[in-house]
Amino acid sequence: MGSERVSNADRLASGALALQFRLDTISRMPEEDATRRRGASRYDAIIATLVGFLALCVSGYTAYMQRQQVRAAVWPILEFDTSNGPIQFTLANKGVGPAIIKRVIVKFDDQPMKNWYEVLEKILGPGYHPGEEADISGHVFSPGELRNVFTPHGEDGNPLKFDRSNPLWEKLNTGRNHVTVEICYSSTLGECWTLRAGGTNPGSITPTPHCPTSSATTFQQ
Repeated sequence: MGSERVSNADRLASGALALQFRLDTISRMPEEDATRRRGASRYDAIIATLVGFLALCVSGYTAYMQRQQVRAAVWPILEFDTSNGPIQFTLANKGVGPAIIKRVIVKFDDQPMKNWYEVLEKILGPGYHPGEEADISGHVFSPGELRNVFTPHGEDGNPLKFDRSNPLWEKLNTGRNHVTVEICYSSTLGECWTLRAGGTNPGSITPTPHCPTSSATTFQQ
């Protein structure tokens, strides 16, 4: 009888332990599920953040490329030149977009000139010297447009053709290489550049944040 009571007690104890194990297991399962769900949520959040960041990068790069394409489509390139048959000064837009002239400075031997007739006085001396000019300041040069901005005339009122026997042509031909320009212009997007050209040096175009306002050195027309 004593041994049976011990056996029953053991069985009861074993059953109680088994029941407690099952209860503990059942109680741990929701906690483990919650932990797994929190881990999965954090993982999903990281993936979503990464995807969003990559989408933002792609969007920014696409916008940048579109901006570059638009800039390339409206990029103006001005070119100042002078010739001796006939003597004249020209300004052309070799770019693919309009060039809006903001400020013009014309110099003779690095000295700012007020107008083309002051330039002629530097070359030919005091007196009346006829010529034909076209406005530059404020003008919008279309793509491919070339404008004769100044053409000196002879005594007959006509442009001076190539003629080494003509003293007037000789003076103007020598003097035109002392004339330089500094022209600030912008595209239709508001981006600005400064053209420095003329004389015996090759011209250059440099980007500039904005075009300066008019001053005492600004060319008057």
